[in-house]
Amino acid sequence: MYVNKAIIVGNLTRDPEQRALPSGIAVTNFSVATNRVYKDRDGNRQESTDYHNVVVFGRQAETSAQYLKKGQNVYIEGRIQTRSWEQDGQKKYRTEIVAEKVQFGAKSGSMSGTSQAEAPQEAPADNGNQIEYPEDEINPEDIPF
Repeated sequence: MYVNKAIIVGNLTRDPEQRALPSGIAVTNFSVATNRVYKDRDGNRQESTDYHNVVVFGRQAETSAQYLKKGQNVYIEGRIQTRSWEQDGQKKYRTEIVAEKVQFGAKSGSMSGTSQAEAPQEAPADNGNQIEYPEDEINPEDIPF
C-alpha cells in the first residue's frame, strides 16, 4: 500500500498567481508558511517556519485566486509532488503540494492571524437589550418540517 497525503494549515506568504494551461484549465500557485514552536535542549522556547509551495487546478484554482490574499489563513489537503525541468543547462527541481481540497480561513487582520476555531469567543455585552426566550417547551409536532 502507498500513501501520499499532505495536510497543512498556515498563512499565505504572497497573493496567489493564476494562469491557464494550453488546454484551458486554470492553475493557481501560492505559498503557505507554517510555524512550529518547540523547546530546545536547554528548555528555551524556539520557533521555526517552513514554507510550502502549493498548486491548485480547475475550478478550485479560480476560486482560490479570487478569494485568497496574502496573510490569510488556509487549510490545504493534497499530495506531495516533485517535478523537474531543464533550464540553462541545469536540472531544476521543485517540490510542491498539489491541492485536492482548499478551505479558506479568516482574512488577515480580521482575527489577528488565528483561525475562527481558535479565536476566543466573547460574551455579548449586556446593554439591557437581552432577548427573553419563552420558557415553554417546544412540541416537535409544531415544527413545520
